[in-house]
Amino acid sequence: MEKGQANKIAAIILAAGQGTRMRSEIPKVLHKVAGRYLVRHVIDQCQGAGLDKIIIVIGHQGEQVQEALGQEFLYAWQREQLGTGHAVLQTEEFLNDVEDVLVVCGDTPLLTKATLGNLIKRHRETEAACTILTTNLADPTGYGRIIRNEQGNVVKIVEQKDASEAELAVREINSGTYCFKTGVLREMLHKIKPDNKQGEYYLTDVVSLCRENKLRVEAYLTTDSEEVMGINSRVQLAEAEKVFRKRINTYWLENGVTIIDPENTYIESEVRIGPDTVIHPYTFLQGKTTIGKGCEIGPASTIKDSKLADYNVVANSIILESEIGSRCTIGPFSYLRPGCKLGDQVKIGDFVELKKTTVKDGSKIPHLSYVGDAQVGSKVNIGAGTITCNYDGEKKWPTIIADSVFIGSNSNLVAPVSIHEGAYVAAGSTITSDVPAEALGIARGRQVNIPDWVKKRKKQKERK
Repeated sequence: MEKGQANKIAAIILAAGQGTRMRSEIPKVLHKVAGRYLVRHVIDQCQGAGLDKIIIVIGHQGEQVQEALGQEFLYAWQREQLGTGHAVLQTEEFLNDVEDVLVVCGDTPLLTKATLGNLIKRHRETEAACTILTTNLADPTGYGRIIRNEQGNVVKIVEQKDASEAELAVREINSGTYCFKTGVLREMLHKIKPDNKQGEYYLTDVVSLCRENKLRVEAYLTTDSEEVMGINSRVQLAEAEKVFRKRINTYWLENGVTIIDPENTYIESEVRIGPDTVIHPYTFLQGKTTIGKGCEIGPASTIKDSKLADYNVVANSIILESEIGSRCTIGPFSYLRPGCKLGDQVKIGDFVELKKTTVKDGSKIPHLSYVGDAQVGSKVNIGAGTITCNYDGEKKWPTIIADSVFIGSNSNLVAPVSIHEGAYVAAGSTITSDVPAEALGIARGRQVNIPDWVKKRKKQKERK
């Protein structure tokens, strides 16, 4: 250990590649699976495994990666794409206070903290200079092969493009994840040469140099080959999504949530769900959504970045960035846009749209209404076809509806306007002024009936 080093371990996450097979303007590691960036999954698992320091190597579109992940991590730039060994070398200045280094690719989101923890444990227990995470694949095409000697010791790693026919037949592959003693890694990185068909500095050559210098090289073989899957194409991205969906749904099934059809239910990794909630098919729970206990969600509902308390029912509806109390019913075919907040026992019925609106306890908006930029009190009933006219072409204006108000069907509330406590608005009214408490607001033309109008119209047609 170098002077001044503590018993720490750092993670170096390789996120500098271009990812040309993705055919995208978005950096490969910023594509999402289960609602999070590929590289963010890797970071989460490294942190879960107890890594003291996270260093991210960035290069192609590195500014975007840095902006997306924030300033809580250390960043090392790889200005030229000269291989994985060259990428790790760019982190040298950050390694003075660490004993061991975990190197992991930023496009391997399926790795788990348990596997990383076991790799680190094996590395430290065996006091190896280098420990490689490996697995066996039925089809190892595209991966570097683990070459062992007759004693079963790791001799080297051969990349696909540089392998002989015999080496290509090997099924044990290099996952691209390693543990190194820091001093050994730094020394060997300065010795590797680009003696390969790609003309690159391979991190895998450090393994061969360790063997040549009679340093201990170990391997930790994981039986879960899905974990080491790297994402290099949209096809692999979809495959990873499927694995995540199965993992997440299985977790919730084992923790008291009923999922009617797991293969057609989409729950992202940051979602939290209470016990005895039932999730129907074709439901999407996204972002930082929290669902309470005893709810019934779906079918065909989308809830994103929202908080729902207990015993709510949501059917065929969309809820975005909103907060819902307990024992509410929403839908079918409701749309809650960002900024809505419902109290307890609120009913939002079919074909109702809310936007940036607060609705207090016990109120009902049963159907066919638009309520935007509004404050709705408790025990309010808003009839079918009611809209708040909140936009004048330049500005948005508020509508205030106090407690125990009744709004008749097909009413227009032209904001800014207030309907005070206990007031009624007659059906078909266009309200442009405040309605006092317990008053009846009527704003519609007087009905006129014209006798024999139909007969006169028919006669006029006959003369033509």
